[in-house]
Order: sequence, then C-alpha cells, then structure tokens
Amino acid sequence: MFYHASQIEDITTLEPRVSNHEIPLVYFSTKRENVLVYLSNAIEKYCKDSDFIYDGKWQKWGPYGFNEDGRLRLEEYYPNALINTYKGVSGYIYSAKDVKDSGYKLGIPDAIASSEEVDVINVEYIPDAYEAILQAEKDGLITVLRYEDLSEKRKKRIIEIIKEEYKKSINHSDYRHFLIGNFPDILKNE
Repeated sequence: MFYHASQIEDITTLEPRVSNHEIPLVYFSTKRENVLVYLSNAIEKYCKDSDFIYDGKWQKWGPYGFNEDGRLRLEEYYPNALINTYKGVSGYIYSAKDVKDSGYKLGIPDAIASSEEVDVINVEYIPDAYEAILQAEKDGLITVLRYEDLSEKRKKRIIEIIKEEYKKSINHSDYRHFLIGNFPDILKNE
C-alpha cells in the first residue's frame, strides 16, 4: 500500500504537482506513519496564523530524518514546534495500490514519486495531526526529538542551520517571516 497526506478533502485521483524537485510528481510512502508530517506545513501555518499576506508558492519545512532502523525521526528545532505545527490541524491520508514509480531518486526511505495520476482506493480522516503523531510515537513507529531534550551540540548546529537557511531564503518572504518569528534570538542581528 502507498500513502499520501493532504489537507484537501474528497480527492479521488492524485495528480502530479510541482514541489521541491521542480518537476510534477505525486509523493508516497509505503509507511502510513511517515506521511503524518505532511498534514501541516509549519511555514504556511505560521504565516496564516500571524496574518502574513503571501500569494506565492509556500516553502516547505521538514525537520525530520530517519533513525538507523528506518523509523522517521521528527525534530523540534524550537520549543513547542510540534504543537504549533500540528495541534488542531486536520487532514486526510489517501491510500493507493497501483503506483508507477517515476524513477526519480528522492533519497527518502520508503518513499516513491509518481509522474502519473494515481487513483485513490481509500481515505482516512485525521482529526488532529498532533494526536496522530503522538500515537505513532507511542506505538514505536516514529521518534520525536523534543527541543528541550536536544543536546547542546545539536542546538548549536540548529543555530548554524537557521542562519544558513535565512541567508539562502532572500527571495522567500514567507520562509523569512517564519524563521524570524520562531528564531528571533538567532536572527536578531541578521
């Protein structure tokens, strides 16, 4: 089975869209729990919650990786990031059976992308993405690294990452607004 997350209701056919890879693709994971992180985009949510007016393509924020055992590892780069991004956000997990792999190498475990339309065979409504992530963590399916539990070494690396991201995002006012709002101490002199 292949899984895809969206906040859009009543999708019967998943269509390729241009995203981070700049070519039209539909992204899937063979692990349901891995798509939970896509139920909300932290940048888009923060901007809308703070009344930031933007009409462009939203940047993506994905502070996650994978443990050696292949489990998704979601990291909080700032206090309460998980709550701020996912709490109260609803969405849908769409399932598909027949997905033709585009051959595009994503570099993400258990993920594939299709360059063709894919028919949906099932949909699961997720009333609260935050609760679903906590349940997946409780079930041992994903790991959540909370900000307060990060090592000082990791926090220092996050500071470097945020400064680099801010410099690179000169043409993305949405991303800069998000970064300044969530990392004011790091970016106060930028």
